[in-house]
Amino acid sequence: MSQPAGIVEVITGSMFCGKTEELIRRLRRASIAKQKVQVFKPVIDDRYAFFKVKSHSGMDYEAVPVSSSKELLEKLDPEATVVGVDEAQFFDDGIVDVVNQLADRGLRVIVTGLDTDFRGEPFGCMPVMTAKADKVDKLTAICVICGEPATRTQRLVGGKPARYDEPIVVVGAAEMYEARCRRCHCVPKE
Repeated sequence: MSQPAGIVEVITGSMFCGKTEELIRRLRRASIAKQKVQVFKPVIDDRYAFFKVKSHSGMDYEAVPVSSSKELLEKLDPEATVVGVDEAQFFDDGIVDVVNQLADRGLRVIVTGLDTDFRGEPFGCMPVMTAKADKVDKLTAICVICGEPATRTQRLVGGKPARYDEPIVVVGAAEMYEARCRRCHCVPKE
């Protein structure tokens, strides 16, 4: 009997667009279909729950926190047929190879991650991940300023847009980030 074909599905977009919610929806459907599901998240993402991926709307799913793509492989359940990877932009660049290895073994791999950082620049491994994926869904949020579709993540510092030279990785939620459209997104250079 031949090995089943694997697939890499990427769910991307700005913060608050529903990436993790869509991941959880797909994982729950796989569980209902009696598929063996395992989910990983980066250790750095401890916003809501350490051993769960959790959407801003409150949906959650059990997850294994890992500090690297190598650790993900070490903790992979050999019985898993569906693997979820949340917040891939926080992983090392090796995550792209790991995800592709899993798909090459016949697994369905569902990856979420921000496509751009708060500056509007490509974020971490996500440009390569989306280029190598079999399926990509780019979701949009709602701009908090004008109500149009939002494709950008606005970081706020003291209620004002963060400057371009601020650190790239600052884990947070609604207290420091907003979804914004291209027109309302602002990143001061000075």
